[in-house]
Amino acid sequence: MSKLTTAAKRMLLGRPFRSDSLGHTLLPKRIALPVFASDAMSSVAYAPEEIFLVLSVAGISAYMYAPWVGLAVAFVMAVVVASYRQNVHAYPSGGGDYEVATTNLGPTAGLTVGSALLVDYVLTVAVSISSAASNIGSAIPFVATHKVLFAVVAIAVLSAINLRGVRESGTAFAIPTYAFIAGMFVMLGWGLFRIFVLGDDLRAESSGFSLNADDEHLYGLAFVFLIARSFSSGCAALTGVEAISNGVPAFRKPKSRNAATTLLMLGTIATVLLMGIIILAQKIGIVYAHDTEHLVGAPAGYHQKTLIAQLAETVFHGFPIGFYFITTVTALILVLAANTAFNGFPVLGSILAQDRYLPRQLHTRGDRLAFSNGILFLSGAAIAFVVFFGAEVTKLIQLYIVGVFVSFVLSQTGMLRHWTRLLRTETDPSHRNRMRRSRVINAVGLTATGAVLVIVLITKFFAGAWIAILTMVAIFVVMKMIRKHYDSVSRELDEHDWDGVLPSRSHSIVLVSKLHLPTRRALAYARATRPDTLEAITVNVDEADTRMLVREWEKSDITVPLKVIESPYREITKPVLDYVKRVRKDAPRDVVTVFIPEYVVGHWWEQVLHNQSALRLKGKLLFEPGVMVTSVPWQLSSSTRAAQEAGDINAPGAVRRGYEDRV
Repeated sequence: MSKLTTAAKRMLLGRPFRSDSLGHTLLPKRIALPVFASDAMSSVAYAPEEIFLVLSVAGISAYMYAPWVGLAVAFVMAVVVASYRQNVHAYPSGGGDYEVATTNLGPTAGLTVGSALLVDYVLTVAVSISSAASNIGSAIPFVATHKVLFAVVAIAVLSAINLRGVRESGTAFAIPTYAFIAGMFVMLGWGLFRIFVLGDDLRAESSGFSLNADDEHLYGLAFVFLIARSFSSGCAALTGVEAISNGVPAFRKPKSRNAATTLLMLGTIATVLLMGIIILAQKIGIVYAHDTEHLVGAPAGYHQKTLIAQLAETVFHGFPIGFYFITTVTALILVLAANTAFNGFPVLGSILAQDRYLPRQLHTRGDRLAFSNGILFLSGAAIAFVVFFGAEVTKLIQLYIVGVFVSFVLSQTGMLRHWTRLLRTETDPSHRNRMRRSRVINAVGLTATGAVLVIVLITKFFAGAWIAILTMVAIFVVMKMIRKHYDSVSRELDEHDWDGVLPSRSHSIVLVSKLHLPTRRALAYARATRPDTLEAITVNVDEADTRMLVREWEKSDITVPLKVIESPYREITKPVLDYVKRVRKDAPRDVVTVFIPEYVVGHWWEQVLHNQSALRLKGKLLFEPGVMVTSVPWQLSSSTRAAQEAGDINAPGAVRRGYEDRV
């Protein structure tokens, strides 16, 4: 790396960490909560909003069902949290749902969970950042009109923060996360206190509007379908719960207990905030619609604020600092909610890569002991979704939660089999009672999450969920193909297939373009390998230059014969390749070594001016069996100066290999 590139990397990401400092990056519960639970807690910023949006199709009267829908979501939340507390104790290695499904249901089920979670993590980032753009747009009109740009920049900044390492990102996110929790409890507590204790008649700015709903007289199955769709949208509040089961290795010891405690804190806070927002929104008469055209009585040019913004504006009327504080911390928590995915996706990607379902580059940690390649892949995929869907939460959320509930269902099924298997061999009565209790909890979790998955598929499939399902299938197939490739390579390279037959002779060829120092070095090195046959070849692409080279060769003290290969179409690669093939054909048991002189340059633009023919030739020769390609470097003065200026700058990852970082 150049000095400038290395300096820029250190400025953005900080100094590398040694591998033996990994233990110092582990998280205490107070930091783990904002790192892993911000997604689930921030879901209360858009899950209640989506409940009201769906119910608005049937008119304002349908809002009376919002608290009941919220209670149903809260019940599922409690069941899922209780179920996952069993998971983190039983499987603390960090594999989460993927490990549970693979161990108990087989590789296919595990891979299904893996593909579902990968898609869900990407959508977590896209939905959270898009929702943040909408909330900030309620206070800053410029952001409302440039949501895509804001979302892309926010994802890039979040990626850079996470590339600095888990502990540093957790410390950076702790303050805004706790500020959001405190701000929401103050807003909800003060608003409900004024309504129920002081008797204040709080009315939202939209409370005087009515809805121009086309389907306000829905009855029977149509209305049941609407309630079910509202419930499925509200279940977005459950996303992020599974991230803790994937992130158990990042906790301090005792890991399982700390993860389970954090999970309980997550569920309690998210449930209270969810119900508080729904009840307060109903009490102050908020009217919310997909489009302001459906709001009857709204003034011309009316800009609809988010549900949270309307709550804050009403509760803190006359106190604008409160409104801007809630708006700001809500936007921050939504941005930081994506951090849950930035911690879960790379860990899951690393485990899948270790099992040879993803490229091995995703398995290794970067200089800051974070899974850098996974972070970069996640950010790129999330940006693609944001740009394609225009950072619209309502569109993105239709794709959302399908993946997470697929993983919920398979995980709970796996846990049932896990406890059943252990009960067959366990004899201690107290342990058996604990296992039976855990199995009952997971059975309830399977029933609840299975019912939600069916509802989500029925109500959201044609609204956009089919895109998420199709993406999961595509990822599943790709991971199968990657595993097939790795298995094929492993079988091909297995040591017992080695026949031990050595080549009978060594035939060395030195490529020559001019008679200069790099050529002499290549000849000397080739001679030092003591080949049975040594020759030099040049390609005749310019008659005058070739004649001059032959005359210089004959006058020199070089004893190696020089052969001229004709090239009527002025090509270099194909004539050399054809000559090497002829040598191999004449002596199939000989090994042919091609020595290629190359310049070592100090600047990237010099690389463009040199070595292009050598690179193309090497790329072709590497595919020829029985042919070895050897580069013979010649360091130009620019490379020497660059090395002196840079000093002992190590390559990426050098610190992990024990070298000292000098920048």
